[in-house]
Amino acid sequence: MDIHLRLARWVRAHPGTIDAWLALGIFVFLVLPFAASGVGGMSPTVVVSVALVLPLAWRRSRVVLSASVIAGVSVLQLVTGIEPVPAQFVILVTIYTLAAFGPRWASLGGLGLAIAGAAIGLVRYGDLLGVSGSDSVLTTVPLFLILLFFVESLALLAWTMGDLARSRRLTYRALQDRNRRLEVERQQERDLAAADERSHIAREMHDIVAHSLSVIITQADGARYASAHAPEIAVRTLGTIADTGRGSLREMRRLLGVLRGDESASTRPLPTLDDIDSLIQSVRRSGVRIDCRRIGTPRRPLPLGAELTAYRVVQESLTNVLKHAGSATSTEVSLEYGPRGLTITVDDDGRGAAPDPATAGAGQGIIGMTERVRLYDGTVSAAPRTGGGYRVEAFIPYTQA
Repeated sequence: MDIHLRLARWVRAHPGTIDAWLALGIFVFLVLPFAASGVGGMSPTVVVSVALVLPLAWRRSRVVLSASVIAGVSVLQLVTGIEPVPAQFVILVTIYTLAAFGPRWASLGGLGLAIAGAAIGLVRYGDLLGVSGSDSVLTTVPLFLILLFFVESLALLAWTMGDLARSRRLTYRALQDRNRRLEVERQQERDLAAADERSHIAREMHDIVAHSLSVIITQADGARYASAHAPEIAVRTLGTIADTGRGSLREMRRLLGVLRGDESASTRPLPTLDDIDSLIQSVRRSGVRIDCRRIGTPRRPLPLGAELTAYRVVQESLTNVLKHAGSATSTEVSLEYGPRGLTITVDDDGRGAAPDPATAGAGQGIIGMTERVRLYDGTVSAAPRTGGGYRVEAFIPYTQA
């Protein structure tokens, strides 16, 4: 089967070579024996045979030209009265070629010309074919009609086979084009998926690193000021820095383990709403006063991905408090379960998200937070409060039953 496929592929890739071999084969079997036997006794018949066979060598590369030469030779043969030759078989090959590879006008025109030429040829060479005018009408007409029907049927059969070959070729080409388009679409989908995954990884990296570094920077500043007057506070603060750094390192290793396909890393649980208390406690050690309120009970459970999103919303909001409002800030975190979903509110009384040269790139966290929440058909608003400070409010609906 593999050999047949390779052969078919080679034949499709070398049409000129195949046509040249076809012309040579017809010349060897239909022209040389005819010329050697001396049938017809005149050299013009050999010239006609060669002139009919030679254009087959470019029958697919120059379809109309090849057919025109063969048609011209045949018309000239009829006009001059040169006897029919075995190489006249190439007319059927030409009809097939026009139907399969030529333009539609040439295909139909060639078929009409062949049908008319066959009828004229039967009349022109009636004596040679046994349709003699001296015979009775009852004998001549039926024989003429039978021969005409036979010849015209061969022409129609050749044209029909060529037209079917054209349809198969066009269908195959359309399937190839469709497969190419599908491959392009699949590649675009893979590129979009890769871009989405890169965006997801970037959000995870931002959430992990930005929060941890904000805590570490705040604690380091506090330790520096406390080292001279309260060494024990400085020691505790350095311990908090170490714990925060180790936690961030664990999260980074888990994330990289997921990317590498490390099963032990990928099966580690992701943060959920139950981990928010630990998150708040770590931020409190930076000096930020935080009150946390939980209101109501969930009507139905949030999906794990939505719980991770809620955790990241609180984490990013508290990170922004540390970066923009400072540690001497009071913050209130509210988790309210309503009839339709969870509402998260983080209020602070600091100076809000004012531009700060030391926090270049601020705003990316809010964008990432908004994208996360939108994945679960939720909404996010982040803006300064009327009486001072800043508010982040996010709504995440429950899973649909």
